[in-house]
Amino acid sequence: MKNILLLLALFSSLNLYSQTKKVLFIGNSYTGVNNLPQLVYNVALSVGDTLIYDKHTPGGARLMQHATNATALAKINSDNWDHVVLQAQSQEPSFSDGQVASEVFPYAEILCDSIRANNECTRPIFYMTWGRENGDASNCAVWPPVCTYEGMDSLLNLRYRMMGNDNDAYVSPVGAVWNYIRDNYPDIDLYSNDGSHPSTAGSYAAACTFYSIIFRKDPTLVLFNSSLLDTDADAIKEAVRIIAFSELLEWNVGAYDPEADFSYTQNDTEITFMNSSENADSFQWDFGDGDISSEKNPTHIFQNNNIFTIQLIAERCGVVDTFSTEIVVEVVATKDLLDAKISIFPNPTENLINIKGIPKESTVQIVDDLGREIQRIYTSNNTLQMNISSLAQGVYFLKIKNKRDGIVLVEKIIKN
Repeated sequence: MKNILLLLALFSSLNLYSQTKKVLFIGNSYTGVNNLPQLVYNVALSVGDTLIYDKHTPGGARLMQHATNATALAKINSDNWDHVVLQAQSQEPSFSDGQVASEVFPYAEILCDSIRANNECTRPIFYMTWGRENGDASNCAVWPPVCTYEGMDSLLNLRYRMMGNDNDAYVSPVGAVWNYIRDNYPDIDLYSNDGSHPSTAGSYAAACTFYSIIFRKDPTLVLFNSSLLDTDADAIKEAVRIIAFSELLEWNVGAYDPEADFSYTQNDTEITFMNSSENADSFQWDFGDGDISSEKNPTHIFQNNNIFTIQLIAERCGVVDTFSTEIVVEVVATKDLLDAKISIFPNPTENLINIKGIPKESTVQIVDDLGREIQRIYTSNNTLQMNISSLAQGVYFLKIKNKRDGIVLVEKIIKN
């Protein structure tokens, strides 16, 4: 649940500001036709975002060819890309299990390794393509599962997911969006005349899908409709919203983001923190008393008793997550306080709070949940009445400090 809430907050915030992303597209004619990278650029620009891109899309190229191609590798190494898109030849991920295991998956891994060797922060994106309009007639006789659109498309969907999961990569589910459009908007023709390559509508669906995956933004924000009828463009954007944007984790988007978390052990004013953050390689601690640390698992000694808000910021590749919690710091009470039978009543209260059993020569404080002092009274009596009628409703803390020992007891009080 924490993951989901954090991601929803992140995705909501990302919609509020412009972004710039550098993306390299490596594929073939499915990427090259209708100039898909330029379409993604136009889509992003209409929302105020910027796509800086390059491409390498020779017709019919397979992943095994890209993995050793001098031009493809030079382009990978030419910049610190945010993403490199990898599109296999349209049929190869739907081949038989053995053929895919030997001719597709190893080269997907080699390409991802090359991408991360250039920049470990670059996240590959696998371009999930679609089944041919009437199945793969050229391979139907030797591999019957691809004889129909449904069979070919389901294999492509499965294999691209596998490549994404095996290589810690995102998946751009263009094929899944096409499948939804075919079922729900059959009048929108996604194919060109060959029943394989995308029409303008098909490439537009791909562009909106890539926009949602790369920028993590709702495609219905897009104002660029290409040359499509507004009704068709809106239907396509809605399909992308349902399949891609509303299910970003399904396509690994956000799955590799840092998640900050920690636990701790406490020995009086000395606290040892155990960092349990995931997907992070740098850390910044704020102990709430003015001290900070960049250690992974710091130990901190607090110089005074209080309620401190401890914050951990976990970061990797410019993506951050924050986790914080409050810790009450107090040393073990001496005999005077251990023997004291302190009672606080009424609690909750609207106006007056009575305190009995206070050790002699003590300071009584009321602080808010941020540790800020609201009231302070010194008393030599063992009883005290404090008026809190002016405080806002909420939770406060009553702190009793014995003058001789400087020891604090902390009790929660509630103002109605």
